[in-house]
Amino acid sequence: MTLPEPDLMIDATGLLCPEPLMLVRHNLMDLQTGQVLKVIATDPSTTRDFRDFCRFLNHRLLHNEQTNDVYSYWIEKG
Repeated sequence: MTLPEPDLMIDATGLLCPEPLMLVRHNLMDLQTGQVLKVIATDPSTTRDFRDFCRFLNHRLLHNEQTNDVYSYWIEKG
């Protein structure tokens, strides 16, 4: 699978809920519709939080993956 090059990347490693979600929300405000935000996090709750956040606010969770204790997400602004 070829993932789009992110327009913005944020590092939320070491942050716990709700901080990663707040960073995503804040940074998506600065992007245009269709642009992609990549997020790297270590809080396992981000798996559920980002999925629900995207569904409720009409963003697209393009892809997520986990490598050891690091979670990566590609979110397209809706």
